[in-house]
Amino acid sequence: MTDRFPDESAAEPLVQRAARAAAEEAAEGAGEELAADPAAMRAHYRAEGLVEADLAAHPMDQFARWFKQAAQACVQGMVYEPNAMIVSTADAEGRPSSRTVLLKQYDEQGFVFYTNYDSRKARELSENPYVSLLFPWHPMARQVIVTGTARRTGRDETAAYFRTRPHGSQLGAWASAQSSVIPSRDELDVAYEELSARYPEGEQVPVPPHWGGFRIAPRTVEFWQGRENRLHDRLRYVAEPDGGWRVERLSP
Repeated sequence: MTDRFPDESAAEPLVQRAARAAAEEAAEGAGEELAADPAAMRAHYRAEGLVEADLAAHPMDQFARWFKQAAQACVQGMVYEPNAMIVSTADAEGRPSSRTVLLKQYDEQGFVFYTNYDSRKARELSENPYVSLLFPWHPMARQVIVTGTARRTGRDETAAYFRTRPHGSQLGAWASAQSSVIPSRDELDVAYEELSARYPEGEQVPVPPHWGGFRIAPRTVEFWQGRENRLHDRLRYVAEPDGGWRVERLSP
């Protein structure tokens, strides 16, 4: 009788699964340990520094440089959605709220995003136009922090952008009464399906009158570069009355 041994090609997946299960269990345990003590979560930055002599004269030009590098990092799988930014607003009483929104355009006039004008952020901006933006490019040890004022984009500009959105996103702008309370997910899905039947793929979807853009005109733009020993570089552009900009270094 010939001895029989397990086929190695069949046994290999079992070994891989066992190794993966062990790794997942170890990661889960380590995650639980870290979650129990946030103070133990530390990252050590050793990135190159940021000096005044390397900055562009205008903050939007400097932003364009960093945004291009973030986009390149996205292609390399380092940064996810580099145009994602945290938009912080406050109501008339100063009560703040934040959410992540996608940047859709930037130029010398500022930063543009689009939203439902009945949403919480839009309502707060109508009461209090002061706003803050934060681009958190953590894998690059970089942040860009913007403060400024918001104003609505024109309807022609809004319509031009709306036409570039995927068909489903155009329907979604109609289907969602953003920030309002709804009884269930089903109501949202039904509204979307009704719109899909009314405006099938290939048919032009009208621009919702309650939907449009905001342009944030910056008053300050801070470029934050992580450094070793928490001695980060923080260079902030500040708008001057004559239309120029001064740069100041902030202590980390």
